[in-house]
Amino acid sequence: MAKIGDMVRFLNSVGGGRITKIKDNIAYVEDEDGFETPVLIRECVVVGTAPAAPKITETAVAAKKSQPAAPSKLESAPRPAPADEELPVVETPEGEKLNLTLAYEPANIKELSTTTFDTYLVNDSNYFLYFAYLTRSKENEEWTTRYAGIVEPNIQLFIGETLPGDLPEMDRVAIQYIAFKRDKSYKAKQPQFIEVPLDTTKFAKLHCFTPNVYFDSSVIALELVTNDAPHRAIVVDKNRLEAAIKAKKAVDMPRRRIVKKRTKAERKADDTLVVDLHITALVDNTRGLSNADMLNLQVDEFSRVMDENLKHKGQKIVFIHGKGEGVLRNAILKELNHRYKGHDVQDASFREYGFGATQVTIR
Repeated sequence: MAKIGDMVRFLNSVGGGRITKIKDNIAYVEDEDGFETPVLIRECVVVGTAPAAPKITETAVAAKKSQPAAPSKLESAPRPAPADEELPVVETPEGEKLNLTLAYEPANIKELSTTTFDTYLVNDSNYFLYFAYLTRSKENEEWTTRYAGIVEPNIQLFIGETLPGDLPEMDRVAIQYIAFKRDKSYKAKQPQFIEVPLDTTKFAKLHCFTPNVYFDSSVIALELVTNDAPHRAIVVDKNRLEAAIKAKKAVDMPRRRIVKKRTKAERKADDTLVVDLHITALVDNTRGLSNADMLNLQVDEFSRVMDENLKHKGQKIVFIHGKGEGVLRNAILKELNHRYKGHDVQDASFREYGFGATQVTIR
């Protein structure tokens, strides 16, 4: 059993140091930089025992009196080196994007009402992270820091033990972090504060603990960052929601009147059907329409024309969508590859329609 003063290394993560205190089966391990990390005693492997206190004899007392005064703190000997040297970071191409997961693993999954839950932060990336783990209840607007420190690349770090009595104060959890690399240049990441809700009732339900790629046993896992994209909870304000609904209704009412009544598309002498999908050709006024709304109207018009002509074998249809950023063209090609397979598709004549037109021949 590890005791105060022992040199230890961590069983399931990189690092180690000297035990400075032990409380409630948690050992506080101080590394060479003076940073203290709480770790379960069972996760500590003793690599050097604390020296036994020397017996005090009259000779020893006399010798001590004859020695010069002890040096000040600034002159004291350096701290002992940690048990393990830091492992080299092995980088992978996919590790250039941050993936962070917060997980709770029950110590005894058969006794969920009384067991404790080990809390881990999984850093699946090539980056070191300075981070803080915070919690609060729904009623409290202030946060409690439960862990603050550094997690190395590609590491599953134990950051504390959650007791059943802690759960009422953990309705919301958050991770605040800064990502960096050591001794090399790297692409900077934005510092983030990620707050997510935690349904603490799940800790009493066996089916809520599920398998996870990072753990051998079932856990409750919260995905915080996926491929650099933080997961953020949507906080709904009742008053603002009601105001937004009223505003949307006010916009939708006139919007029903601004859409033109569709007319037959233009036909050329060779019976080619020419359909202009520019938004100005479809509506009188774009007020109140988002980019997504306009794209939906254009794709709907494309689908309407295609559906009306599917029985006309050999019919040529030229859809004029414009060059732009290619969003509408890509949406049309997607429809042709999935919903309208089997028809001939090519760029329309540049001389007649410019770059922004696609010709479809019905087959």
